[in-house]
Amino acid sequence: MRYPLENLTDKEFEDLVALICEQILGMGTIVFSEGTDGGKDARFNGKANTFPSSTNPWNGKIIIQAKLCHRPNASCSDSDFKGIINNQVLPAIHKLQDKNEIDYYLLFTNRKLSGIQDTKIEDLFEYNTNIENHLIALERIELWLKEFPFIVKTMNLNKLLLPIEFQEQDIKDIIIGFNNADIKQSGLSEIPKSRDISNKNEINNLSKDYFDNSIKKNLIHFEKINRFLEEGINIEFLRKYENTIADINDEILIHRQEYDRFEEVINYLYQYILVNNKDLNGKRALIRIFFHYMYYNCDIGKNE
Repeated sequence: MRYPLENLTDKEFEDLVALICEQILGMGTIVFSEGTDGGKDARFNGKANTFPSSTNPWNGKIIIQAKLCHRPNASCSDSDFKGIINNQVLPAIHKLQDKNEIDYYLLFTNRKLSGIQDTKIEDLFEYNTNIENHLIALERIELWLKEFPFIVKTMNLNKLLLPIEFQEQDIKDIIIGFNNADIKQSGLSEIPKSRDISNKNEINNLSKDYFDNSIKKNLIHFEKINRFLEEGINIEFLRKYENTIADINDEILIHRQEYDRFEEVINYLYQYILVNNKDLNGKRALIRIFFHYMYYNCDIGKNE
C-alpha cells in the first residue's frame, strides 16, 4: 500500500524516520528537537540491530537525516535534489567529520529512486566524504512500513489514504444530541427492519467477517437512532444527518478507486471524526454505531 508521504509535515516525516531507525538500528536512536539541525535529525551510537544487514551491521556513530519533498512523484534524479545534496548535505557531513561526530550516514527521502541513481548518489557521498552511507528512498520506506505495521498505526498514516472531507461538526452534533436524548424504550424493537444485506455487502465489497463481527453487534442500537431522528423536536438533527450522508456519499463516489473494501471507508470516516474532534474520545463506540447505522440503513454506500 502506498501512503502519500508528501502530505506529511516535515516534523511528521522526521518522526516516521525515527521510528524506522529504532527498529533497524536500535532503541538508542536519539531524535533532535526542531530547529537548525546541523545536518542531522537523529543519531545512533553503537552496533545497529539489522542495518545494513544482520550479519554485518554498522557499528559506530550513525547520523540520520530526513529530507521530505511535498511534491508527488518526485525523484532522486530531480535537479533540486542534486542541489540539496551538493549545497546542504555534503557541507553538513564535512562539518560533522571535522568534529569527529560521524562514521556512517543515512539519508531518508520520500522521493522515488532507481537502481542506477542509487549507486550514483552513494558513490557521490563516498567520493566526497569517504563516509559509508545509504540513501533510503520511498520504495524502501514502503517495505519497512509493511514490515513494521505498528509504525503506520502510531503515525496514523491511514489518514492520508482517503481524502474524504465533509462537515464533521454536523455528525458531532448528532452524536452528542443522541447521547443526551431521553428516548423511550417502549415500542422499540431490538431487530431493525430487514435488509438484503448480503447483496449490499457484495456490491460494496464489504467483507462478511467485518459485518458479522463489527456491524452486526450494533444492530440493537439502530431502532433507537431511528426514533431519535424521527422525533419532531429533532428536526434540526435530521437535516444535519441528511446533509452529512449526502456529502459523504458524493465523496465516496469520487474516491471509489482509492480503497478496496468498504470497511476501510467506514474506518477512515471514524478516524476522521475522532482526529478532528478530540472531545468525542469518550464516545468512540457511538461514532462507529452511527456509521454502521448509515451503512445498514442504506444511507451510504451503493444500493441495488
